Amino acid sequence: MHRIAQVPRLGQPPCLIRLGVERCSGGVSGGAACVGRASCSRRSWATRCKAACDNEDDSGENAGAMHGEPTSVERGFRAVHEDAWIVVLDKDAGLLAVPGIGPDKADCLASRAAIAFPGARIVHRLDRDTSGLIVLARDAESHRHLSRQFEVRAVTKRYAAIVSGIPATTQGTIDLPIAKDLMRPPRQRIDREFGRPSITEWTLVEALENPPRARLALHPVTGRSHQLRLHLLEIGHPILGDDLYAPESVRAMAPRLCLHAEHLAFTHPSTRERVAFDCAAPF
Repeated sequence: MHRIAQVPRLGQPPCLIRLGVERCSGGVSGGAACVGRASCSRRSWATRCKAACDNEDDSGENAGAMHGEPTSVERGFRAVHEDAWIVVLDKDAGLLAVPGIGPDKADCLASRAAIAFPGARIVHRLDRDTSGLIVLARDAESHRHLSRQFEVRAVTKRYAAIVSGIPATTQGTIDLPIAKDLMRPPRQRIDREFGRPSITEWTLVEALENPPRARLALHPVTGRSHQLRLHLLEIGHPILGDDLYAPESVRAMAPRLCLHAEHLAFTHPSTRERVAFDCAAPF
């Protein structure tokens, strides 16, 4: 397997910012996610990106800031890897992956990334409040190739989460079918009669005290909406900061949903090599 990038989130080397893409000499830049600023309007972001392009003859580390280019916080993502066929991004919590219903939910990662990387299109999704790695295709053939890998479960994904309480065992598998909760959208629910098969494997990474919490590594075998959040709730360990499923006391334990896509591996659509990307959780 060819490991393309390992991206820490804190303590990064200086970055060169240009045309809406942030790169570093020692990898790709990071920094803690900022939920509060991830929802700036698409028009504002696009206008600032165009201004940066109009001044593309400028160079140096401060060129983007001098001409009003969007920062990584305002973009809501960082570029982990870019080539002619794919783009891998580190998405902030608080930013939709694709447009929602209504004009107030039009701003999203897909529209912002399409400006920074013309032709880029979404292959899979992350929940709005989940941060971390997401891959986009840059042409139709790459999109078909990657989509097929997700369909046949040939993509390896791992998430980091902090949950309330400490599991009694060090690992386990959750096999509970999931269906839409038609009475409380956008929630999902466990439905053993009509739900779609949903499987999550988990491993205890670290037990935390005062209050009792646990850091888990999650491996979703299937990819249902809200699967990880709902599965962990059902075994008695809701994710900290989860404003949809966790009890109020657990929601208040973190300023954001403590769920992050930290590892993504798949076959490159052009080279046919297995590639892997890692991005440490900001919590």
